[in-house]
Amino acid sequence: RNPDALITTLVDNNAFVANLKEAQTKGIIVIAANVDATEGPELALRQAFVGQNFIPAGRTLALRLAEKFPKDGPIRAVVGVSAPGQNWSESRAKGIMNGLEEYKKANPDRQIVIDRLDTGTDGAVVADRVGAYISAHPDTTAYFDTGLWHSNVAQVLKDRNIPPGKILMGGFDLVPQVLQMMTAGYIQVEIDQQPYEQGFLPVMQVYLEKKVGLYPADIDTGEAVITPDQVD
Repeated sequence: RNPDALITTLVDNNAFVANLKEAQTKGIIVIAANVDATEGPELALRQAFVGQNFIPAGRTLALRLAEKFPKDGPIRAVVGVSAPGQNWSESRAKGIMNGLEEYKKANPDRQIVIDRLDTGTDGAVVADRVGAYISAHPDTTAYFDTGLWHSNVAQVLKDRNIPPGKILMGGFDLVPQVLQMMTAGYIQVEIDQQPYEQGFLPVMQVYLEKKVGLYPADIDTGEAVITPDQVD
């Protein structure tokens, strides 16, 4: 339909190359929003990215939740990768792992286990997989989700009468079910990525390029740390 602009997510580094080349050939403005390519030709085929810088955001989540780890004894942390192979989930997981490795390096005398678990994006599946992990490892200290599905894990803990805070949890996105579980005490740290900005700002950049020729610019929409005392 030959639009003026294409605002899209680039969840894979290779899948959209042909589409973006066609858009470029036709003079269509291309802005990646919410998820960007991490490497390869797509980075040169889109003009800007508006969204979260995922690796630093993951590191921030890890370090902020680690502040709440027990001060002594062993630690077992599990990182749930919601969408294995997709840029946003893998990048956040890498950031979380980086942060946990920093914590481990800073505490060389403690036994610290860091596990990765492919969890999926279906809440029921996430609940089953993480629930099974916790059954096998009742000493789990913390669960990190690269998305919002730790709220489903929180429900599992609640259903099993595991008290709030016994297993620490953190993840991404301010959705109602996450906020409810934060209020209930099951989620301690959440990272916001300002999705409204990710929708609004690319549209404004398209307007500015069409109106005055101002080339689109990358915008990091942030990694705001939200804690239960802020929920209300």
